[in-house]
Amino acid sequence: MATLLLRGGSVSVFDYRCSAGPADKPFVELHDGFSVSYVRKGSFGYHARGASFELVAGSILVGYPGDEYMCTHEHGRGDECLSFVLAPTLVETIDGEIAMGRPDIWRTGCVPPLPQLVVMGELAQAAAEGTSVVGLDEIGILLTARFVEIVSGQKYEPPMVGARDRRCAVEAALWIDEHSHEPLDLESTAREVGLSSFHFLRLFARVLGVTPHQYLVRCRLRRAARLLAERGRSITDVAFDIGFGDLSNFVRTFHRAAGVSPREFRRAAKGDCKIFQDRLAARLS
Repeated sequence: MATLLLRGGSVSVFDYRCSAGPADKPFVELHDGFSVSYVRKGSFGYHARGASFELVAGSILVGYPGDEYMCTHEHGRGDECLSFVLAPTLVETIDGEIAMGRPDIWRTGCVPPLPQLVVMGELAQAAAEGTSVVGLDEIGILLTARFVEIVSGQKYEPPMVGARDRRCAVEAALWIDEHSHEPLDLESTAREVGLSSFHFLRLFARVLGVTPHQYLVRCRLRRAARLLAERGRSITDVAFDIGFGDLSNFVRTFHRAAGVSPREFRRAAKGDCKIFQDRLAARLS
């Protein structure tokens, strides 16, 4: 069963859950495009181009467009994967910057559980569950870049940031702040400054110390705090007015940032400062 979590120009994200077991007959499938999939649970066999692999939790499955493959479940039932499907232009950009144009790395098949990739895979899962402020498209690009670095044996060294790049990052931040109430993603913001998603993500994070999505969330939270302090607007209205499409996501994100719920923050803004005093006392105890 596949659930679409994000559809973007450079990166689309799917949640795959398979319930097949040893008694189920495997069948031939086809990779539609480039993909990097993080196995978060279970195990399965992967057969492609005459090679066989066994994937367990923490492994990375690598998809190459047009490749036929077959998955088996001889040693257990079911698996779950978080899959990032990548646009060819993004793959070309990352390959050109890191792997020096080596397309063979995309015929790797799979990568065993490696600490550098497992950590990023779990961060990706946290983003998918809404417990991280890193964007799903951002972590997909970062995970892909790290995979390419490891398989190619090349370490990406970004160029020195000059005055023009700094201005570009700052102008992008100002644009994000101005449009933070709109449904923004990495692709559209990068397009606004005339850069690829990969270059924009690296540049923005290097100059400002946060990713574009992290900055977007903080812009929204800043506006949320201001609106919550005002009277006459419901918490639901505040959530949708600042750009959150889901109330529960807003409440969870606000609580993680402020240490109190939006409702408690509103009470504190009306003079009940004991809420923050209690939180501070709890942390010091």
